[in-house]
Amino acid sequence: MALGVLDLFSIGHGSDSAVLAGLSGHEPETLDPDIVAPLVTEVRAQSSLNLGGRRPIAFDPETDMVLHLRESLPGHPNGMRLSAEVAGSVIERDYYSIGGGFVVTEDEMGGESDVSRDRFHFSSADELLALCRDNELSIAELIALNERQRQDESELRKQLLEIWAVMRECVDNGCSRTEEQLPGGLKVRRRAPELRSRLEDAEYRATGSLDALEWVNLYALAVNEENASGGRIVTAPTNGAAGIIPAVLHYMDRFVIGDDESQQVRDEAVVTFLLTSGAIGILFKRNASISGAEVGCQGEVGSACAMAAAGLCAVLGGSPEQVENAAEIGLEHNLGLTCDPVGGLFQVPCIERNAIAAVKAINAARLSMHGDGSHRVSLDQAIETMRQTGADMKSKYKETSLGGLAVNVVEC
Repeated sequence: MALGVLDLFSIGHGSDSAVLAGLSGHEPETLDPDIVAPLVTEVRAQSSLNLGGRRPIAFDPETDMVLHLRESLPGHPNGMRLSAEVAGSVIERDYYSIGGGFVVTEDEMGGESDVSRDRFHFSSADELLALCRDNELSIAELIALNERQRQDESELRKQLLEIWAVMRECVDNGCSRTEEQLPGGLKVRRRAPELRSRLEDAEYRATGSLDALEWVNLYALAVNEENASGGRIVTAPTNGAAGIIPAVLHYMDRFVIGDDESQQVRDEAVVTFLLTSGAIGILFKRNASISGAEVGCQGEVGSACAMAAAGLCAVLGGSPEQVENAAEIGLEHNLGLTCDPVGGLFQVPCIERNAIAAVKAINAARLSMHGDGSHRVSLDQAIETMRQTGADMKSKYKETSLGGLAVNVVEC
C-alpha cells in the first residue's frame, strides 16, 4: 500500500502522525494522545502498520508517505491523497480538511449534511434574526429546535456538556505539563503552568482591576500549548483558534455565573453559549470559511472571536440583535488578519493570538450589551468582507509560512 499526502503543513499540523494513527484504526475522540509518539516510532522502526487495527501491512513512512510542501490538491489547500494497491489495481481517493474537524471528499465539498432536516433554515444573519423575531425564540432556542430534528434534547445536552468537559480537561492538562518547552524546535517556553501557579499564589495581585483577564489569558495559553503538544483539544472552530471559546467559557463559568449558582444553572449557561456560538459558526462556514489556508487567520481567530462573543452575549442576557452585534464586533476587528506561523508550527504567533482574541471577544460581548442591537455594520457584511479579503490575500499569508512573521523571525 502506498500513501501520498499533499498538505502544506503536514509536520506543523502533526498530520503525518495523525495519518499513521488513523490508518492504524484509532479515532480522534477516543485516542489517547500519549500513545501517538510510540505508535509512530514503532511504525517507522518496523516499516509496517496494523491497518485498521486488524491487518498488518508493509508500510515505510519514508517512501509511502510523501509530503508536498509547495503543492496542493485542487479542491482545498489542506488535502491528502490516499493510494492503495489491491490485487494489482491502484485505488486513489482525495480528502480535504476544511476546518472545524471536518474531513470531506471532493464530492462532499461545499455541501452540508442533513440541512434539509432543519426546522428553521437560514443562510444569513439577517435571516436568522428574522426567524428569531417571527418565532419569539433566542438564537440558542432556535438552534436547539433544529438539532432536535436529529436527536432528542437530552442527547444534545449531553453532547454539549461533554464538549465542555473536554475543554476543561484540556485547560487542566495544559496547566499541568512539566516540560519547559513546546515540541517542534522553536524552543518556545511553556507559560501556562507557571502562570497558573502565580495566579493561585495568595500573595500575587495583578496591577489594576483586570484580574479576571489574567485568568482568560491562562485558559487560552493552556489550550493552545496543549494543541502544540499534540494533546486532545476541541476544534472550536479550528485547531489554530482552539483556545478562544474555551477561554471565554471558563471566564463565563467562573466570573459571570460563579460557584454560588447550582450546577444546573451553570450547565444551562454552557448549553446556551455553545448553541449560540455554533449558530455563528454556521454562518461563517456557509458564507465564507473558517480555514486559515483559504482566507488567512481572520477565518480562524476572527470566526472564533465572533463565536465566543456571541455565546457570552447570549449568557449575559443579550437579545438576538445584541448577539449578532457582538459577533460582528468580534469579527470586524480581526479582518485582514494573516496566517503566518513561524516554522509552520502553530506556536508563534498563534498561542498569544488566541489569548488576545479571547479578551477581545469578552469586550465585544460587553460592548454590545450597552446598545440595543442596532449598529452600522452588519455581521453579514463583515463576513462577506472577510471572504473578499481572503480571496484577495496572497497565498503567502495563508498558512504557507512564506510571508509575514514566518519569514521575518529567525526560527532558532
